[in-house]
Amino acid sequence: GNIGGADRVRAVADAAAARGIPIRIGVNAGSLPADLVSKYGRTPRAMVEAALRHMSLLEREGFESIVLSLKASDVNRTVEAYRLMARRSSYPLHVGVTEAGPSPGGLVKSAVGIGIILSEGLGDTIRVSLTGDPRDEVMAGREILASLALRRFGPTIVSCPTCGRCRTDLAGIVHEVKDRLFSLDVPLVIAIMGCEVNGPGEASEADIGLACGNGVGLLFSGGRVVRKVRDEDMVGALVEAAQEMAAGRHEKLDG
Repeated sequence: GNIGGADRVRAVADAAAARGIPIRIGVNAGSLPADLVSKYGRTPRAMVEAALRHMSLLEREGFESIVLSLKASDVNRTVEAYRLMARRSSYPLHVGVTEAGPSPGGLVKSAVGIGIILSEGLGDTIRVSLTGDPRDEVMAGREILASLALRRFGPTIVSCPTCGRCRTDLAGIVHEVKDRLFSLDVPLVIAIMGCEVNGPGEASEADIGLACGNGVGLLFSGGRVVRKVRDEDMVGALVEAAQEMAAGRHEKLDG
């Protein structure tokens, strides 16, 4: 690796052990040892063999607080590398698709790759690697975990893609509701549908929801209409209802 010879590996391992700090072995498909590339190509097998080689260096020093990472910039190679590694080692896995690029392509690659790996029960930590604002990486990681029900970070918004029946700015409403409820820490499911046909029927599993009509909206909960609201009051009514529901759940937890 990039630590150096055996003496340096020993020094780093001793220092990490003394402080209770794990060491991550990070294998990148773009920088594999030349002999492994010659033997296997830049393949998942070569990535796994590289990780095993570095593992043995630390294990010879009696250091076993190890985390493994095997990343490539394409989804299939990354997924297969983690599958192979899981068969060869029980060390924790740090999961990600490296150098995924800018959004939306990089976001899709990361979501697909990380999502497949996590859905197979592999992985202990994740990193979304996007070209751009690091905050976008954090938000993407949260959404990946939430979509697999591995973590909940507040409200989940369910909304339809719109069709000819939609008579309102559904995208604008969704973004405004999301922004206004960003700090809410209760895992509610909130549905925002473009017409009365899609909601509340198709969104009956939502905790609270809004079906937008022509100048009027239906506020519903548990598949049942609670009340009608005017077009200009729809967002405020939904946000208020969600906040009240969240407060009620907080009281139950505190009680």
